[in-house]
Amino acid sequence: MKLQHYQEWISEFYKKRGWYELNSFIRVGFLSEETGEVARAVRAIEIGRDRPDEEEKTTESLVQDLTEELGDVLDNIFILADKYDIRFEDILTSHKQKLEERFSEINTTKEGIE
Repeated sequence: MKLQHYQEWISEFYKKRGWYELNSFIRVGFLSEETGEVARAVRAIEIGRDRPDEEEKTTESLVQDLTEELGDVLDNIFILADKYDIRFEDILTSHKQKLEERFSEINTTKEGIE
């Protein structure tokens, strides 16, 4: 699936549900909440939950939980980008360029050492 297509689809989905109208401050709060749920999912995979009141899950189920939580994080990021008319491809291109510029000197230095 192309990122731009998904960004358009998720924006329309949120609009139909009445979620899109929430302001960006509220959306960032949701993003923070979902990020915490990603942390919880990773913890469950890596060290477990050690909770006698929770049923133990298979590794496959734990990875599925993480996949869903990562999707929730991405959806909030897509909505924030859409609200400011930022295409996801532009975010990726800009960020790649920033990292390449920032670390090009380090890579050049490492290549010279080897």
